[in-house]
Amino acid sequence: MAFLLLPFILLMFPYSTEPQPSPDYYPSSKFSYLSFNQAYNTLWGPQNQALSQDHSTLSIWLNKNSGSGFKSISSYRNGYFAASIKVQSGYTAGVNTAFYLSNGQAYPGYHDEIDIELLGTTAGKPYTLQTNVFVRGSGDGGRIVGREVRFHLWFDPTADFHSYAILWNPDEIIFFVDDMPIRRYPKKSEPTFPQREMWVYGSIWDASSWATEGGKYKVNYDYQPFMSKLTKFIIGVPASASPSGFGLSSKQYEAMQWVQSNYMIYDYCKDYSRDHSLTPECFI
Repeated sequence: MAFLLLPFILLMFPYSTEPQPSPDYYPSSKFSYLSFNQAYNTLWGPQNQALSQDHSTLSIWLNKNSGSGFKSISSYRNGYFAASIKVQSGYTAGVNTAFYLSNGQAYPGYHDEIDIELLGTTAGKPYTLQTNVFVRGSGDGGRIVGREVRFHLWFDPTADFHSYAILWNPDEIIFFVDDMPIRRYPKKSEPTFPQREMWVYGSIWDASSWATEGGKYKVNYDYQPFMSKLTKFIIGVPASASPSGFGLSSKQYEAMQWVQSNYMIYDYCKDYSRDHSLTPECFI
């Protein structure tokens, strides 16, 4: 799903002293919540899943035997996809809790993907939120071409549930956290934008090789099980993140700038150690 490219820290800030702006528009309020069974099926690790009695909240966990994952019943070509997630506190290095779109099973080795990943950490250090976009799998020479942008969050994601969302329109992808837009990935050319149908996935898995400080800290199963909880599932098609249906309002742009100025720690386009011939959108 996500592949290691050596970490390159752009900015590292504590919590911002600037007041959090209002995005002035709340896409999650436009859709009804779904129960897990309305939209998803278990994909793997059923023994590491538990569904609440009302089918609204799914717990998934990682132990030394397995992780766990689920997949949407239907595929989509655009839409608004969200879940509220709460991750585990304490030592969680190497643990990856993911909510994402993919067509990897339909197009193995040549797939598209849009990722939100909460990357575990060591005590006293914040979780990292990684967003990523893959387009038609590997690039030239079989190299995997990720488009990672990473953030620290302005809240503790272990203390409560927070909404994480992907808006995928024909002309742009926008990532949201609690209705705050954090990243916009516009369509700049056909080869750099996912256009084939995708399914919605969620999972928890061992990403020790890269997830925490470039793989420096691994999953320590002395602390197992590592549990994440997901609720308030949304699949909205067609989707609208702004009154016009496309693009961000000026208030949303201001909110996104606040997040990026204070909490973005890595941007693949600004990592000059990378071969940007494989990511031409950085220069278009």
